Amino acid sequence: MTESIGDIKSKFNNLKDGEFEQFIEQYSSDDRRGVIQLVDKATRVIEKLKKETDRTERMLSFEKEYSSYIYICGIDEVGRGPLAGPVVAGAVILPKDERILYLNDSKQLTAARRDELYDVIYDKAVAVSVGIVDHCRIDEINILQATYEAMRQAINNLAVKPDILLNDAVTIPQVDIKQVPIIKGDAKSCSIAAASIVAKVTRDRMMEEMDLKYPGYGFASNKGYGSADHIKALKEKGPCPIHRRSFIKNFV
Repeated sequence: MTESIGDIKSKFNNLKDGEFEQFIEQYSSDDRRGVIQLVDKATRVIEKLKKETDRTERMLSFEKEYSSYIYICGIDEVGRGPLAGPVVAGAVILPKDERILYLNDSKQLTAARRDELYDVIYDKAVAVSVGIVDHCRIDEINILQATYEAMRQAINNLAVKPDILLNDAVTIPQVDIKQVPIIKGDAKSCSIAAASIVAKVTRDRMMEEMDLKYPGYGFASNKGYGSADHIKALKEKGPCPIHRRSFIKNFV
């Protein structure tokens, strides 16, 4: 009995990466308009996956350049600019024998895609860790030194010691591992991109929790950055316990 278009569409909607070629082969001779449209859609999905695979390979250029090192670790941070909350660093050692598609600078990804990739990274990476330095420490030692401290924490928290670090732009002091600073590294290296995603998702979730604890500042939406509504609330309500005193002098 001939399959209904509805059944074929249901099958299409449940396809996983790598199964679209078989779908095309199975239904390419079906001349029903609805099936032809599904086959065309499957073809476009394959083309899109090919482009993403090629982009991912280009983002592994630094990992390939330093492939003689066993454990290559990407390092990145998030939270240098906000008026409140911690600075968070991520450290990720990706597997050499597996590709994770869609890795990119965390700022270029949707929140849904970041959450999805966060889970994939933790599932597939050789090692993942974060370093967190709070607002008090930032006020004490300044944001740059706090950022370095968070990065050192992230490196030290890894279950595996890296052989080389690919850093987003900076050279981290007091680290005895070879470092390669890469300008805009989170858009050029899969390892750094993965670290940026881990750091951002970790910090965003922390700030969403802080929004429940300290309502009125919009932490869930602004993540502690100086949006107009945040600054207005800061002037009206005054600072809350997680505001960086060294960052808010112009507002209170």
